[in-house]
Amino acid sequence: MTNHETTEISEYGSVRIADEVVATIAGLAAIEIPGVAGMSGGIAGDITEMLGKKNLSKGVKVKIEENEAFIDLYMIMDYGIKIHEVSRETQEKVKMSIENMTGLKVKFVNIHIQGVKFGEEQVIQEEREEQERENF
Repeated sequence: MTNHETTEISEYGSVRIADEVVATIAGLAAIEIPGVAGMSGGIAGDITEMLGKKNLSKGVKVKIEENEAFIDLYMIMDYGIKIHEVSRETQEKVKMSIENMTGLKVKFVNIHIQGVKFGEEQVIQEEREEQERENF
């Protein structure tokens, strides 16, 4: 993400919105959607790092050109959800949030699924199945 700012000049003065602010709005909107486990810091050595709430903007890439925003979200989804439905809902929520809070026009919101988070019950079930296979 770059450190650019969006500037709007009016008769009262100027308003500057940093890319980091837009990225934070996008990250917060995304994690409100059921099925989104969190934002991803990317893949390093085939290990996906899930980021906490303090680092939401790290899983977001923002490009702003002439009051138009282009957003890329790098996310981790919960196991068992319909990824395409959760992704569509996330795109709509992020677009609406950015446009309402900043006045920018969002041209696109790309979703990049970086991983799947398994719930504790799923992990326990998989361990049981693996032990049963080893016992045969």
